Amino acid sequence: MDDVAEFEQQRPRLFGIAYRMLGEASEAEDVVQDAYLRWRSGHGPVQTPAAWLTTVVTNLCINRLTSARARRERYVGPWLPEPVATGNDPQELVERRDTVSLGFLVLMEKLTPPERAVFVLREAFGYTHRDSAEVLGIDEGHARQLYHRALGRLGDERRRFDARPADGTKLVERFIAATVDGDVKGLEAILTEDAAIWADGGGKAIAAREPIFGRSNAAHYLAGLAAGPRARIARLSVIEVNTTLAVLVHESGALTGVLVPEIHDGAITTIRAVLNPDKLAYLRDQLD
Repeated sequence: MDDVAEFEQQRPRLFGIAYRMLGEASEAEDVVQDAYLRWRSGHGPVQTPAAWLTTVVTNLCINRLTSARARRERYVGPWLPEPVATGNDPQELVERRDTVSLGFLVLMEKLTPPERAVFVLREAFGYTHRDSAEVLGIDEGHARQLYHRALGRLGDERRRFDARPADGTKLVERFIAATVDGDVKGLEAILTEDAAIWADGGGKAIAAREPIFGRSNAAHYLAGLAAGPRARIARLSVIEVNTTLAVLVHESGALTGVLVPEIHDGAITTIRAVLNPDKLAYLRDQLD
C-alpha cells in the first residue's frame, strides 16, 4: 500500500481522535491535514503507520488545546463544540456514542490536554495505558495516573451520557411544535424543573450571553422566539447530530442554528443552541 492510500485508510480514525480532543470539527480537519503533510514530507521507516499517525495527531491536538484554552476564556458568551452530522458517518465517530455527544464534549473541557488525550484514547479507541504512554511519550504509570485524574474530574456526570440513548423522536417533535406555536404550557410539560439553555453565538449571532436556568424561564425564552420577526422565515428539520436528534434552523435556505436537546427519563434537561455561523460551516458542508 502506498503512502497516500495508507493515510486515507487511517483518516476517519484520525479525525475521530482529533474531534473528540478538540471539540471543533474544522480544527480537527486542520490537524489531520497537518498530519498528512508530515506523513508525505518524509517520515523514515515506520513499522506501524497507525501508531505513528496517532502519535502525531494526538500531540498536535494537545498543542492546539493548550492555546485554545486562552481563546475560550475570552469567548463571548457560552462556548459549545462544533456540531457534526453523524447519521452516515464512519464507525470511528459513532461507535462510542457517549464520547462524541455535545454534552460530553462540553464536560471534557474540565480536563487538561494530556488528561483528555489519555481519556479519549482509552475510552473511545480502547488503548491500553501502555499504548497511551507511548503516544504521549511518558511512562505507563503516568498515563494511568492521568486517566484516573480524568475520571475524577468528570465524576458522576459522565454517567448521564448513555451509549444507548432512547428514541426521543416524539419528544423532539413535541418540542418543535410547542416552540413554533409559542406554547409555554406545552414546553413546560416536556422540560425538567431544572432545565437549562446554553446558546453559543460567539458575538457573531444574536444569542443569550448567559445560560437560562429553570423550566419556566426556558419555556418563556423558547416561546418568545416564535414571536420574533425571524420566526416567519425559519424552517425547522430534524437530523442526527453528534449521535443524537437535533433541530436544524434554516432561514431563507441558509443554516443559521442547531438546537440539540439532551433527554433523560422522557424529558428535556438541557438545550444547547449553536448559532455562531463559524461553528456551522463544517455541518453546512456535510449537508450540501
